[in-house]
Amino acid sequence: MPGAAVAISNCDGLAGLIRTDSNEFFIEPLERGQQDTEEHGRAHVVYRRSAIRQDGAEPPHDLHPEGPGVQVGELPNSLELMAERLGDAERKRRHARKDDYNIEVLLAVDDSVVRFHGKEHVQNYVLTLMNIVDEIYHDESLGVHINIVLVRMIMVGYRQSVSLIERGNPSRSLEQVCRWAHSQQRPDPAHAEHHDHAVFLTRQDFGPAGYAPVTGMCHPLRSCTLNHEDGFSSAFVVAHETGHVLGMEHDGQGNRCADETSMGSIMAPLVQAAFHRYHWSRCSKQELNRYIHSYDCLLDDPFEHQWPTLPELPGINYSMDEQCRFDFGVGYKTCTAFRTFDPCKQLWCSHPDNPYFCKTKKGPPLDGTECSPGKWCFKGHCIWKTSEQPYSQDGSWSSWSKFGSCSRTCGGGVRSRSRSCDNPPPAYGGRPCPGATYEYQVCNAEECPGPFQDFRAQQCSKRNSYYTHQNSKHSWLPYEHHDDAQKCELICQSEGTGDVVFMNQVVHDGTRCSYRDPYSVCVRGECLHVGCDKEVGSLKQDDKCGVCGGDNSHCRTVKGTLAKTPKQPGVLKMFEIPAGARHLQIEEMEPAPHSIAVKNQATGNFILNAKGQEAKSQVFIEMGLEWEYAVEQGKESLKTSGPLHEAISVLVVPQEEEVRSSLMYRYIIHEDLLPMIGNNNVLLEEMDSYEWALKSWSQCSKACGGGIQYTKYGCRRKSDNRMVHRNFCDNSKKPKPIRRRCNLQECSQPMWVAEEWGGCEGQVLVGVMEQKPGMCSVTCGEGVQQRQVVCKGSDSGARCEGDKPEAIQGCHVAVCPGKSRKTNQTPSRGVLSALSLPWLLGIVVLSLQGNSLASPPVPMPVTTARPKGSGCPRREPKTP
Repeated sequence: MPGAAVAISNCDGLAGLIRTDSNEFFIEPLERGQQDTEEHGRAHVVYRRSAIRQDGAEPPHDLHPEGPGVQVGELPNSLELMAERLGDAERKRRHARKDDYNIEVLLAVDDSVVRFHGKEHVQNYVLTLMNIVDEIYHDESLGVHINIVLVRMIMVGYRQSVSLIERGNPSRSLEQVCRWAHSQQRPDPAHAEHHDHAVFLTRQDFGPAGYAPVTGMCHPLRSCTLNHEDGFSSAFVVAHETGHVLGMEHDGQGNRCADETSMGSIMAPLVQAAFHRYHWSRCSKQELNRYIHSYDCLLDDPFEHQWPTLPELPGINYSMDEQCRFDFGVGYKTCTAFRTFDPCKQLWCSHPDNPYFCKTKKGPPLDGTECSPGKWCFKGHCIWKTSEQPYSQDGSWSSWSKFGSCSRTCGGGVRSRSRSCDNPPPAYGGRPCPGATYEYQVCNAEECPGPFQDFRAQQCSKRNSYYTHQNSKHSWLPYEHHDDAQKCELICQSEGTGDVVFMNQVVHDGTRCSYRDPYSVCVRGECLHVGCDKEVGSLKQDDKCGVCGGDNSHCRTVKGTLAKTPKQPGVLKMFEIPAGARHLQIEEMEPAPHSIAVKNQATGNFILNAKGQEAKSQVFIEMGLEWEYAVEQGKESLKTSGPLHEAISVLVVPQEEEVRSSLMYRYIIHEDLLPMIGNNNVLLEEMDSYEWALKSWSQCSKACGGGIQYTKYGCRRKSDNRMVHRNFCDNSKKPKPIRRRCNLQECSQPMWVAEEWGGCEGQVLVGVMEQKPGMCSVTCGEGVQQRQVVCKGSDSGARCEGDKPEAIQGCHVAVCPGKSRKTNQTPSRGVLSALSLPWLLGIVVLSLQGNSLASPPVPMPVTTARPKGSGCPRREPKTP
């Protein structure tokens, strides 16, 4: 037939594609058992391409959907895949080596992973992660040699990432990820980036640690895995989920390999494998052998890809502190609360905010991690580096470039400068340059002249004339997304319909990240923290009335309540709020058939409930501020954190005449901006302010012969001179201690001085006992008392004469309820109490106080441990 083309395989029946000028046909043999007898030949099925449904892939329904056979809905995809394979005869060929397979992987890294690791470092991180996965599949216990070959890497943008992953819905998330991966497939099987399998990494919480279809390998819509990335141990999750796609089941579930789970088998239901201890169970090996020969897509030789060269040992590029951050989050570092005999046995981590609360995933650091000078970790042991290892070259920064131009001419812009890690670049496993490539400065921070203009609102309103949504133009208002990761996306809201629309671009550099933060700005699509002193990274904050680093001493609170009754139709003006007001609250005192309205005095425009508008609860942005308006049980309220850039008028829109409207308002303002007060309903309150005050002198360093003592300062409230907690005062303003000499008298003959024996009183607080000097160790029955006995006046080194008074004696308080006087009750001292919780992700948590433990305990399922004291409990002061 002229113009016809045929691609047919005669291996195990006829399978392939027949193409004519007018049609395309697929042919495929039926499964054995449905065929005719051998003498009549084997039955086949033939389809026209036009008769095949194109959306037929059946989505997975449970954690690991079953189905190694082709389902009816999946047949079109299988036939198309067959046609692709047959059309790629030059590239698809059987390896000379037996049991050698290549899984060509598309690696998708979503925005949550990119943001956590940083755009500059994420590629090397995920390459290291996939190298570990490759090593896991090279373990001899698998029985076959499988190579994980990365052919393509995609950094998924924020919008795509959040649309693919549904929080708490792993089934739906997996379905969407698999369909997305299919849409990314290179249509030409001969293309160097044509993939067999997709691996999707995310830090979004979709549910379990991983999710995948069983026996989906080589299927266009089922050869994919969804994996939660939380450190290099995630390599075992990727290997586990890919194992499901290859046909492996959980060890101990439907097979007899439960005994191997505790030894670190990869396919354990709860993965306990670690870098120094992992293997494939005998069941995994058998299950893989059952299916591996049917995965024809793994039989081709992959193209060579020029990925960055990584060191042979993955830990060379990552310190223990960095691995702690990957495992547990930002701020985590190596635990220093105790010293371990070998730091490579297990990686223990803690957060600086709670350094004695240590956690581990029960695995060692990566091989190659530096554990001490000249040593590194290898298979859970700290060993000397070998002489064969080439000398590593750490990267070093070039000099900084000059600062570029400012992104804004007024109102607070940003300028930047950069440097390169090429002086020299890291080589031979050397560490990359520490720190950031870019440095930013705030510039042109003075306010723009004229009426206040919201910079983000300007960017939205510019689209009024040309941007169409649903085939029509709109008046666009700024919209702030609740997700911090989207603060620097340009998102606008239609004034007419309320539709929220992503404008598919980031805001202009220098735009404020949030209406609740007047200083932090967006740069290159990411939020840059700025303090009130306009310095990048500064922690300085405004006080309640806008004084940078202030103590509220210049703040005033204005409160008032007004009640008016409308006498005629039209809006009724209630009161005005001046520019500069902060923390503004307006509330209706009692339900009324009226609506609160607010008008900008500078422009005359209504910003809330213009006459005729329906009053409904909403969060809206006006005058460069975020406002919260609520209508609950007939009562209205309005609040904003401020500051007001212009004064506002608060009005009431009457719905009925002769019905009183009563409003309460409250705001904080700097005393220099305070308006004239002429209404008896208004009360001025001073904000509480605090100062450091001399509290006492420290104990003298010597009892006699001249010692030294220092001043102790406490925090005092100025309004009533009462001492309060030191957190109320600014630590940076705390005076330096004053030193003076004390106990100048000459030392007399040394003598023994003993504390008085005391009674026992107090109560147990949160299960912790605290013993005061001289108290009995028990609250009832027989116990012991301890007191301090010291030799006074022995500074010269002389010793006290005579016998030392007793420091310990027996004591009896009262007969214990339900106990006879013969019952002995010995106090328990120095007990370490542990609370065992259900197993969760194989994490062990150790909580310490002081340095009471020298080494971590034997790991238990998610354990917390806190040391206890003993003796009489502490009494808390009673509140009158």
